[in-house]
Amino acid sequence: MPAARESLLDAACAALARRPWSAVRMVDVAAAAGVSRQTLYNEFGSKDGLARALVRREADGYLAGVDRALTGSADARERLTATAEWTISAARGNALVRAVLTGCWSERLPAPALTPVRSGSAVPAQRRADGPLPSPTDFVALVRDRAVAVLAGSDAPQTDALDLARSCELVVRLALSCVAAPPVEGGVADLVRSVLHRQPVP
Repeated sequence: MPAARESLLDAACAALARRPWSAVRMVDVAAAAGVSRQTLYNEFGSKDGLARALVRREADGYLAGVDRALTGSADARERLTATAEWTISAARGNALVRAVLTGCWSERLPAPALTPVRSGSAVPAQRRADGPLPSPTDFVALVRDRAVAVLAGSDAPQTDALDLARSCELVVRLALSCVAAPPVEGGVADLVRSVLHRQPVP
């Protein structure tokens, strides 16, 4: 029941914006989504299952934005700049995205274990959410590898591919540092462009 699942996740996200996760009640989430509490438990299993699903959805949304940024321009450097800008914007606008990217979870947020949990769910999306959740290190690799896949030419020499991977990882790490300590002037775009000016990017 994908529509009910999304409504429940939206309701949980809205509740989290108003109060700490510890004060979010399953009955209130179900009521806000317009479904029964039993439907909520059938979909997520528990409050921890709901938290895992919420974190997984926000992580997937961030990565979908990365994919859009990487295909938005003909120029490789501008694609990487857009990816860095998206990272800052997504982290600024969503506390869960900020937490998954940095590993810094406040007491207001759910903080599910990144390791997989035993899942007895019949819902495929919940079985995926019950699997391992990405760590900040995983995100560096995921974004770097997505960037390399989009930007690398199929006939690029191996040394060029390694240089590109280093440049892409440098941009990701620079963006994450700006999430933790925002730049005062010029923003992340100026920083990324100045770094990429000296880096091998196709």
